Amino acid sequence: MPKYTLREKFRYHFENTMSRGPVAVIQWLAIVSIVSVVVLGAIILAFGITGSTEPNAEPLGFVEGSWKSLMATLDPGTMGGDEGWEFRIVRFVATLIGIFLISILIGSISSGIDQKIEELKRGRSRVLDGNHTLILGWSEKIFTIIKEIVEANSNQKRPCIVILSDKDKVEAEEEIKSRVGDFRNTKIVVRSGSTLESSAAEMVNINEARSIIVLSPEVDNPDTFVIKTVLGITNGRHRHADPYHIVAEIRDERNLEAAELVGNGEAVYVLSEDLISRVIAQTCRQSGLSVVYSDLLEFAGDEIYFEALPGSLIGKTYRDALFAYEDSAIIGIYTADGEVLINPPGDRALLNGDSVIAISEDDDTVIPNGRADLRIDSDVFNHSQYTSLKAENTLVLGWNDKGSRILAELDNYVREGSQVLVVADDVTAGEQVAALQTRLKFQQIAFRRGDISEKQTLLSIDTEKFDHIIVLSNRDIDIQESDAKTLISLLHLRSIGESKGREYSIVTEMLDMRNRELGVVAKADDFVVSDNLISLMLSQLSENRELKKVYDVLFQAEGSEIYLKPVRRYVKPGVETDFYTIVASAAELGESAIGYRVTAESHESERQFGVRLNPNKSDKVTFAENDFIIVLSED
Repeated sequence: MPKYTLREKFRYHFENTMSRGPVAVIQWLAIVSIVSVVVLGAIILAFGITGSTEPNAEPLGFVEGSWKSLMATLDPGTMGGDEGWEFRIVRFVATLIGIFLISILIGSISSGIDQKIEELKRGRSRVLDGNHTLILGWSEKIFTIIKEIVEANSNQKRPCIVILSDKDKVEAEEEIKSRVGDFRNTKIVVRSGSTLESSAAEMVNINEARSIIVLSPEVDNPDTFVIKTVLGITNGRHRHADPYHIVAEIRDERNLEAAELVGNGEAVYVLSEDLISRVIAQTCRQSGLSVVYSDLLEFAGDEIYFEALPGSLIGKTYRDALFAYEDSAIIGIYTADGEVLINPPGDRALLNGDSVIAISEDDDTVIPNGRADLRIDSDVFNHSQYTSLKAENTLVLGWNDKGSRILAELDNYVREGSQVLVVADDVTAGEQVAALQTRLKFQQIAFRRGDISEKQTLLSIDTEKFDHIIVLSNRDIDIQESDAKTLISLLHLRSIGESKGREYSIVTEMLDMRNRELGVVAKADDFVVSDNLISLMLSQLSENRELKKVYDVLFQAEGSEIYLKPVRRYVKPGVETDFYTIVASAAELGESAIGYRVTAESHESERQFGVRLNPNKSDKVTFAENDFIIVLSED
C-alpha cells in the first residue's frame, strides 16, 4: 500500500472540500481567519505590545490583542489611530489578511448566489402547488394544450399548469410566453428534467396533480417514451393509493395494447394517427365537418358535458329530453353503469342515475329550461330522400403514413365501384398504394407520380371528375416548408377551378395551426390541422376522461356519427322556422339535430365558416336551398 506525505493528504482533503462549493470556501476562510487572529493575538502577548506610546502603558492581553486583530481584519479603517510601530505592524498584517479573506468571501458569496440563480433557471426546485394540470414532455402540441386549459380554468380559483420536459427552463418559458400570450388567472410553472426519472416526478408534485398529460415527443419510436413515462407514474415508488388521471398520445396502434397494460386502467390514450385518418376520411365527404369537430373540442366554444337528469325527466324518453333544454343540444345518455349511448332510440326511457350528454356553453348551462309549449309547425316538415352512401371518385394529392388509413376508413362510407387516384412525388408511395388495394372492398385505387406543387401536374389530371380532393402534408420535410407546398397546391387548384367554373370539395391536412388563416385564401372547404386536433382532444380528456367513450363512438364508422345533411331533408327551404321544429323533424327520422351550416358563409372565418353549433332553439331562422342541418345519425 503506497504511503502518502502529510502534504499530499492535506492537499487531497483540501481539494475535496473546496469542490463542495461556496459553503466549503466560507468554512476554510473562517478557519484561516480564526488561526490568523489567534496567531496575531499570541504575537501581541509574546512581545508585550501595548498599542500605545505612553511609557507606563500596560501590555495588551491575549484576548484584547486578538480582538483588535480581528477588528483590523474585518475593517481596515480601525487602524487609523494606532500608536506604536510594533502594534502598527501587527495590525497592518491583520489588515492585509483581512483584505485577502474578505475579497475571497465576497467573491464566494457572489459566486454562490449566481450558482443558485443558475440552478433555479435550470428548473430543478420542487413544486408545491397542488390540484394542478401536469404536462410531461414537449412538442408543438403543448401551446394549444396550454391555451385550452387556460380557457377551461378561467372560472377556477388559482389554477396552475406545471410542465416537465428536458427542454431548458428559460427557453421553454420564453417560447410559451411568445406562443400563448395571455395566461389569464392561470399560473404556469416550468421544470426541467427527464420524464422517465422518478426524482423528477416527485419534483413536480405528481401525487397532487389533478390530471396528467403525457405528450408524444418528436423522436423516432415516440411511443416507447410515452409507455415508459406512464409506467413510471403508475408504478412509482412514492405513488399515492388513489388512481391517477392520465391522458396520453399513442401514434402506432400496435403499441396500444402494451400502453393499456402499463396504464393499469388509470390512463386513457388518444390514438393520434388513427384519429386524424378517420377525421380526414369523414371530412372529405362533408364540407364543414372539421369546423364542427374543432368547435366541439375547443373550450372557447360549446363543448360536451355530462349532467345528471332532473327529477322532471326521470321516467320520460330520450325524445322528451331533446326538447327539454333551450340552449343545450342533447346528443345521448350516460347510463348509471358508465355506458355511453349516442343518439339512442327516441323511446328509450330515462332512468334514475342516468345523465344527459349535452353540447353546451359550460358545465353550469345544461339547464332544463325548454319551452313548455313547443309549438312545432309540422307543416314545414319536408322529409326528402337522402343517402350518403354512393360510388364516389376521390383524388389524393400527396402521401404520408396516414394515407393508407384514410383510404381504408373511407372504404366504410362508399359503395362498390368507387375510384381513388393518388398523385405523389414519392417512389415508396406507389408501392404502398399497390399493397393497399387488397384491403379495400369498394374502391379501385391507382397511382400516378408527380409533384403536386406544380400546376402542370394538376392540369394533367381531369380534376373535374372527382367528387372529393384530399391534400396530404409531406412529413419528411420542415413543417413550414410542407405547409407552404400544400398552400401552393391549393392555390393552383383554386386557379384551375375558377378557369373551369368549378368549385372543388377539398379537405387539406396542415401541420401548423398558424398557417390555417393563409389557407382560407385558397378557399379549401376544410382544414384538418393534425397536431391541433390531437391537442384539443388531450385537453378535453384531461378535464373529463369519460369523454373518451363519446369520442370513440363519434369518430368510428359504426354507430351514430356527425353528419351535415341538406336542409330539405328536414324542413322546406325559404320558410322561417325555429330550431325546435328542426329538432322535431330530425327526431322523426331517428336523428338528433345539434346545429346547422349556412353555405353562403362557408368561406368566412370570422363567422365560423357558417357553422352554428347548439343554436338557441327559439331563435327564428330561414334556410336557403343549399344550407345544411348538423345531426347525429347512423347514416
